Amino acid sequence: MIDRVKVEDSIRNEFHKQLMEPFTKACKAYHLISEGDRIAVCISGGKDSILMSKLFQELRKHRKVNFDVVFLAMDPGYNSENKALIGHNAKELGIDLTFFESGIFEDVDKEPKSPCYICGRKRRGHLYSKAKSLGCNKIALGHHYDDVIETILISMLYGGQIQTMMPKVKSRNYEGMELIRPMYLIREKDIASWRDYNGLRFLSCACKVASQDMGEDQPSSKREEIKRLIASLKKENPSVEANIFKSVENIDLDAVIAYKKDGKKVSFLDDY
Repeated sequence: MIDRVKVEDSIRNEFHKQLMEPFTKACKAYHLISEGDRIAVCISGGKDSILMSKLFQELRKHRKVNFDVVFLAMDPGYNSENKALIGHNAKELGIDLTFFESGIFEDVDKEPKSPCYICGRKRRGHLYSKAKSLGCNKIALGHHYDDVIETILISMLYGGQIQTMMPKVKSRNYEGMELIRPMYLIREKDIASWRDYNGLRFLSCACKVASQDMGEDQPSSKREEIKRLIASLKKENPSVEANIFKSVENIDLDAVIAYKKDGKKVSFLDDY
């Protein structure tokens, strides 16, 4: 049995500084919420998206901007146990879910070469489509600060480019739709602390690919590998995470060989 009162009180009190403050800071700093918005808060069933839902509920109680929310959960092919856990947590925490099926897991099984890319693309497509049909103009995803800095390193080390998750992105395929990430400044360790403080159990990972047993000493994904790298670097440099984040805010275009703007490559030689 979940103590909903305790959960909500902990967001207002014990974890206000770690969770509510960076949530509202990101919304203001990146202009994520506007007057009249109808936002589809996308719930995967994990700790991040469930917390995001509770933060949105709290924000609406003290809102200075009029906006509406829909709590949207997509079933990509969960087994009955995982689906039941999502429904149970939502009911206990007072989150009115709109649940819909997509069958993505079955589709991804047919594409063994790039399952993660295909799954992510299809997920966003289904979420955009469903959200738009419900009259929403934005979808909110629960990516946090650690996701952002990990993505920077993944793109550099494995993609040969510098890019990250943006706090908001306009959809190219769904006119008038936008993706926002209001948990952009929240640390994952603080989310985990909030979860453990309240004794909550969420869906960890229902993905067949990411949850494969790779052995005790082997990372199960590139993201897990990067997490370990950052943890190792932090032992020598406690500021490494903040520096990685700030690196994409402080790019000196006079000191890079080339960059892309609107899909076109710009070389330093063009104006040399």
